[in-house]
Amino acid sequence: MDTTVTTGTEGKTWGGGNKPLNASYGKMMMWFFIVSDALTFSGFLAAYGFSRFKFIDSWPIADEVFTHVPFLHGQELPMIYVAFMTFILIMSSVTMVLAVDAGHHMNKAKVTFYMFLTIIGGLIFVGSQAWEWATFIKGDYGAIQTKGGNILQFVDTEGHRVALSDFVVAEEKYRTEHDRKNGLWFVQEGTLPTYTVAEVVKGLESHPNVLVRTQMLTAEGEKTVLSREESLKQVKENGQLVVEGANLKVNEYGTSLFADFFFFITGFHGFHVFSGVVINIIIFFNVILGTYERRGHYEMVEKVGLYWHFVDLVWVFVFTFFYLV
Repeated sequence: MDTTVTTGTEGKTWGGGNKPLNASYGKMMMWFFIVSDALTFSGFLAAYGFSRFKFIDSWPIADEVFTHVPFLHGQELPMIYVAFMTFILIMSSVTMVLAVDAGHHMNKAKVTFYMFLTIIGGLIFVGSQAWEWATFIKGDYGAIQTKGGNILQFVDTEGHRVALSDFVVAEEKYRTEHDRKNGLWFVQEGTLPTYTVAEVVKGLESHPNVLVRTQMLTAEGEKTVLSREESLKQVKENGQLVVEGANLKVNEYGTSLFADFFFFITGFHGFHVFSGVVINIIIFFNVILGTYERRGHYEMVEKVGLYWHFVDLVWVFVFTFFYLV
């Protein structure tokens, strides 16, 4: 006696008879990955948002941090290069759409051409992000970190930033940095700052047109500039460490938490872009070898295209959170 129970859904989408959402297994798994990765990025950006809200009165101003452009040293061009990077990544997403469309028409030549343009765009973006990291780490002005962990920057009487090298003279250092060759075997120091706090104080005293600017923001959204007397007092009484550039411990642009989030979130996104470039290169050579022509479809190009569009969309949010808001 047949006791098989039927539900009437055997031939329907979720009854196991057809493909879910009319998508192949590969595309479904890519969508699962994208959703899970989107939740990860959402958590990171939410943490950044909460931290910025907590320190809203002392958070670095993006227009003062990201002002550099390659081959144009010494010029203040806020957000120009970041906008260029964003444009390149968006255009690479456009070329990926064209590659997918060419694949639907089984046009191998166009798929090859547009995949090549997508790879070039990805490489330019990754290279630009590496350059931006290097510039951010190196810094170009320098600052003083107080005993409370706040950052004191230097400006002239008109409010323009002044680099330490413009008014501080480094004296000969007699202290030798410890490393594994000339110090204790378990002790190794980082690079010593170019200047000491005492040298900065001496330089500040000899340049009456230099003032101190704190990381605290005014009601107008600008950083607070101290008087000449208060500037000298702050550096002499609270100055603890000379900071040059930014890393995971100190940040000449303001709170170190900003640098921590910048390195972590942009680095995590940059790793995604680099991975996408590697995958695109593999797919590109498969297209040249005619792998997908023999299969009779270019679905693999479409799947990697989904990933590339996701990376592009995530950058829009990262760009908004870090550079625009």
